[in-house]
Amino acid sequence: MKLSVNGPKILVRITALYEKLGGIFGNLVTQTTVSIFLVTLILIIAAWALTRRLSKRPGRVQVVVEKLVGMLYNLVSDTMGKHNLKFAPYIGTIFLSSICGTLIGMTQIFRSTTGDLSVTAAWALVTTGMVWYNNIKNFGFKAWLRGFTEPIVVMTPMNIVSEIASPVSMAFRHFGNVAGGSVLTALIYGALSAATHALFSWLPDAVLSVFPPILQVGIPAFLSIYFDLFSGFVQAFVFSLLTMVYVGGACPPPEEIPERPRKKRKKDAA
Repeated sequence: MKLSVNGPKILVRITALYEKLGGIFGNLVTQTTVSIFLVTLILIIAAWALTRRLSKRPGRVQVVVEKLVGMLYNLVSDTMGKHNLKFAPYIGTIFLSSICGTLIGMTQIFRSTTGDLSVTAAWALVTTGMVWYNNIKNFGFKAWLRGFTEPIVVMTPMNIVSEIASPVSMAFRHFGNVAGGSVLTALIYGALSAATHALFSWLPDAVLSVFPPILQVGIPAFLSIYFDLFSGFVQAFVFSLLTMVYVGGACPPPEEIPERPRKKRKKDAA
């Protein structure tokens, strides 16, 4: 059995830049890049097609879309509070991008975007940036720094590590589940192919070389339903839920945000 599990293939690369920077940068287009552009295009076309003929007397499709959008806003309201409904489009984008990015891998033509750590890490960094920005905006830069020393100064190193670990765990959890499922599926495919050849080893080599691996029929489909459909939906929901919890914690209700003293202007001081 010959089996290899590799990362995304490099489709376009600037060789000089790649060699100069030690392989860190220079890869312009990979399989993941193509999948991301395709998922983005699909979501844009779907959004345009589903909203171009809205009416006061909605049809079945519009009713379903409005129900799904309402469910999203209700989830954001229940998790983050009604004052944070402005984050609903971002949460919905992350959720749909994750699901479509995982499902596109079922085509066996395009690579799953969530099976690439760079994608989930980018989402986690954007979420972390939003958390830091809103913490500083609502409580002030000094209060944000002071939070690392609570409840006592000795806890500062652990608080810093915890702050860094949050986006790392978000990225690796999503990536690990999707990539792990792909590896297991590939291993089972290879094992079933080897089992087919072992079962029909009595056939002549000329026939065996072109004999289809019939044991691969059916069994991997059930695995794909779990790893791609069920696990993909679960991981997309978990990632979106963690995003809502972290961002919501940095954006409390307006009445809970302490008023900061404003600096007096020179004219007022005079």
